[in-house]
Order: sequence, then C-alpha cells, then structure tokens
Amino acid sequence: MIVRSPCIKVCEMNPETGYCQGCFRTIEEIGMWTAYTEEERKRIRSELLDRKSAALLPKDSL
Repeated sequence: MIVRSPCIKVCEMNPETGYCQGCFRTIEEIGMWTAYTEEERKRIRSELLDRKSAALLPKDSL
C-alpha cells in the first residue's frame, strides 16, 4: 500500500510550531517525502493528527 502525501496545497510554515499550516509536516518531512520508505511515511502520517490537535489548542490551555 502506498502512503500518500498529506499535502492539501496550503503550504505555509508556522514559525512557532515548525509545521506546515496545511499538512502539519516539518520542512524536512516535506522535502524528503519521496525519499522516505513506506514505513517512515506511515509513522509520520500517524503523528499528524496529534500535531494538528496540539497546534490548534489555545496557548493558555497547556
């Protein structure tokens, strides 16, 4: 099974989190996506929901 890129064409890096505002990958993960193994892509994809949730929490709730 091929793990697809999570890109949604909203490419803007958030300087506070270091993640893309659209897909929540780091700039390194974006640049290396095609070079990663399927296992590495699966690992990254599994982390994205947690990253998104954490990035969207109000700062004072942490």
